[in-house]
Amino acid sequence: MSAPLAISASQGPDGATVLTVAGEIDMSNAGALAIALEGVPNRVVVDLTAVDYLDSAGLAVLFAHADGLTLIANAQLGPVLTISGLTELATVHGVPTGDPPAPPG
Repeated sequence: MSAPLAISASQGPDGATVLTVAGEIDMSNAGALAIALEGVPNRVVVDLTAVDYLDSAGLAVLFAHADGLTLIANAQLGPVLTISGLTELATVHGVPTGDPPAPPG
């Protein structure tokens, strides 16, 4: 059973809207995230630190809003956001950048 999606909105100290997302984002509920993002009239920060799973439907929603989007991610989502190329289009915090460490030896 998947974790239900929860989205809450608040205002950050700089006036940006902060959407805090928790649970799993998949094709069954990605529309709710799209609606939440479409309703934001100003800059938006999406806090994904409590997201356990993100599939291609969730990525598609984030890509659609990537211009000017700031994401706060957890280490678990880092590879998905990096491989998909979203880290090249949106500002992403919490995902290591740069070259991977060289193997020992």
